[in-house]
Amino acid sequence: MPLREKNQIMDEVAIKRALTRIAHEIIERNKGVDRLAVVGIRRRGGPLAIELARRIEEIEGVGIPVGILDITLYRDDLTLQASQPQVHRTEVNFDINDMKIVLVDDVLYTGRTVRAAMDALMDLGRPKSIQLAVLVDRGHRELPIKADFIGKNVPTSKQEIISVFVKEIDGKDGVSIEEIVDS
Repeated sequence: MPLREKNQIMDEVAIKRALTRIAHEIIERNKGVDRLAVVGIRRRGGPLAIELARRIEEIEGVGIPVGILDITLYRDDLTLQASQPQVHRTEVNFDINDMKIVLVDDVLYTGRTVRAAMDALMDLGRPKSIQLAVLVDRGHRELPIKADFIGKNVPTSKQEIISVFVKEIDGKDGVSIEEIVDS
């Protein structure tokens, strides 16, 4: 489906500023970084989680564990996806038991991706808590899920798409609202 950029809502500087603010909010809410870890939801949540952990380390002077979570087999729309879903590696190389986990994703929309990620995390252990950090919250929730840390709230219509670009995957950083172009 062809898309056309309607409006750029965040550039590289705005993303960095949002991640710095979120890092401070995470430290404040958790009263430091003791037993804290960051886990990104694979694709764009991964690079965002790595950058967020780097910013937390810059502020606190202490590194925290970072993981990348593949939720492919936990999705409730798996049968609607390709007949052979592409499964990637989950890279959570630390014990999550009794940890405060900050789950990181690029866009919060229906809440279904976050639900799948929580199921995947629970299969790895029993964290003390799970908090959610998203770069963009666009509304339209279908499940009772709310982000604890939000880079930017962007009200959208269901016909619009939020596209997040990260250097590690897309060669650039930015967030745009795009619309479907009728062929």
